[in-house]
Amino acid sequence: MKKITLILALALSATITFGQDKPLEISGSADLYYKYDFSKTANIPTSFASDQNSVSLGMVDIVLKKKTGKTSFVAEVSFGPRGAGQSIPDVNGQSYHIQNLYATYEASEKWTLTAGYMSTFIGYEVISPLSNFHYSTSYLFTNGPFQNGGVKGNYTFSKKAALMVGLFNDQWNAYQANESLGLNALGAQLTFTPSEKLTAYVNYLSGSASGKMVDLTANYQITDKFKLGFNAADYKGVIDNTGFSGVALYPSYKIKDNFSLGLRAESFKLKSTDTSYTALTLTGNIKSGEMTFIPEVRLDSASEEVFAAANLTPTKSASQVCLAVVYAF
Repeated sequence: MKKITLILALALSATITFGQDKPLEISGSADLYYKYDFSKTANIPTSFASDQNSVSLGMVDIVLKKKTGKTSFVAEVSFGPRGAGQSIPDVNGQSYHIQNLYATYEASEKWTLTAGYMSTFIGYEVISPLSNFHYSTSYLFTNGPFQNGGVKGNYTFSKKAALMVGLFNDQWNAYQANESLGLNALGAQLTFTPSEKLTAYVNYLSGSASGKMVDLTANYQITDKFKLGFNAADYKGVIDNTGFSGVALYPSYKIKDNFSLGLRAESFKLKSTDTSYTALTLTGNIKSGEMTFIPEVRLDSASEEVFAAANLTPTKSASQVCLAVVYAF
């Protein structure tokens, strides 16, 4: 009888433990694009969608998530120019294709601890085109961090406010820190959600080897169809008179359930050269199931002749069209 009772107790315990587990989640995306710059050369110096007059690869992105009790992990790997060579630095000549690799512990309902290599908390846009409305990216995104390695804690005060504080590797986008500096950068994010329609993030990142950045990001769902995004940042490099500042607006409108139209209006300035840029990007999102077709027209201008004309002479303006396809799974 004791043996039967013990076996039943063990079986019940195993069932309860299994019930606390969530199955492994697998998701991701795949994308490709065609871009044509009217100067007939790759011209606009922002991330991704850089190939001229070519049907080109973006990336295949695979995300693995697993939660067991109070612990969870996220592993994200990507293959292709957008997710590897154009966003992840080589380490000793090797590319490990890792976008995210981190573990999280839920110490309580309000307090979580996370350690690993994580997509940055800075800025409005991200590497994966699945999470961006526009396929091409902003100057703010290109010049800011992509990933931060380190440890962070997040405390939720209420449904309307949360605070993240962390220590990060001395350099952005680095798998490992300089051994003499280690976790040299301090980062923080204060989240405000005053209503269901508005969320704002105040971000800070500073280190002796990486410089100092202050960033504000916000999303406002003005109506069911009209959404407004906002990003402003100021970065001071470790060398005097280096860094950048800029602001971008992201209004978008859902015309139909499967069709939205959005604009990115950006003003950006490099402190080292005092060159300023203005970029207007008009983008459509046409959805069919899990696939999104993204036609895009982009017009950039600068205070200096930093672009190339069709005859390769310097000019202050550039324009391009891009057609992209993004599939989510």
